[in-house]
Amino acid sequence: PKGVVWRLEDVFFTGLGGGNQVVQPVSAPEELAPAAAAKPPVTQFPAPPLIHGAAQLAVFIAFFWGDKVVLIPRFDADLAWDTVEREQVNTMTLVGDAMARPMAEVLEATAGRRDLSSLTYYGSTGALLSESVKEKLRALLPNTIVTENFGATEAGFLGMGAPGDQKMRYFMNERVKVVDVEAGEFLSPGDERIGKVALRGRIPLGYYKNEQKTAETFLTIDGERWVVLGDMAQVEADGSVTVLGRGAMCINSGGEKIYPEEVEAALKSHPDVFDAVVVGVPDERWGEKVAALIQPREGAAPAESDLEAHARTLVAGYKVPRQWRFTDSILRHPSGKPDYPWAKRVFQEA
Repeated sequence: PKGVVWRLEDVFFTGLGGGNQVVQPVSAPEELAPAAAAKPPVTQFPAPPLIHGAAQLAVFIAFFWGDKVVLIPRFDADLAWDTVEREQVNTMTLVGDAMARPMAEVLEATAGRRDLSSLTYYGSTGALLSESVKEKLRALLPNTIVTENFGATEAGFLGMGAPGDQKMRYFMNERVKVVDVEAGEFLSPGDERIGKVALRGRIPLGYYKNEQKTAETFLTIDGERWVVLGDMAQVEADGSVTVLGRGAMCINSGGEKIYPEEVEAALKSHPDVFDAVVVGVPDERWGEKVAALIQPREGAAPAESDLEAHARTLVAGYKVPRQWRFTDSILRHPSGKPDYPWAKRVFQEA
């Protein structure tokens, strides 16, 4: 859907691992068949729709490595778990809480009904999992790695979160850095500045028939061409990169930067909240204030004061929502990502 233009050779090598830390990429196509034959057989199950980069790349990687690919015609939590059991799935890819939360709840309600011992890896790509959902899945799937992958349609796979981490965190390498775009500088370990994730090497040509967006995203830094993603990040003292969220969705309240994903995760950990989307709305004093759109669980009616008190135990006070709306359902894109413009319109119309 983004219209990212790749050279076939580049997407081939990126799909085979590029510069990531999970599989050793091949250096020539002739190496592909022997490498695939030498590895154990794996059954992969990409659950998102195939319009999503996460599902597309997962399918290509599986094909390149001679793996079995399992698909379902639509996302349904019961159907997905039945498929894992029937096809003896080893790795499963999904997108954020929109898929993981109903799967966790179905799994909890039907505990012991299915043999899921084949599942070794359960990962989210394209959206972060809230800590409450990760905790539930890890408890229900004690022998399965539950974590997040980090990547983009403009970059392919960039890294995998460390199992057990509360935040999405991975390590930089020669191809992946964090850059302060305004200063034109790459951030070093321990730098307290926030920058954007950038990738060099085998990267796309640009966006289809969109010269302005291509010029804004694909930059030449120190004589090399980089794709600078919209994901904001910090480089920790140990060289690891903590992904904070999408810069385009960042809320600026009195000069403080607030990333919706962190606040959404805090709200979704409340027992009466099924789903939540957080946006910035205009405020005369602070420029923007935090607003939360809440989908309560069926039969629940959480009070704003209770949600505010709960959020204060998990995030700083300036990140707590100041405005609330309740809805029967949260609108999301087919990929599972929140429709933030729609959420903003809900508050504008109110």
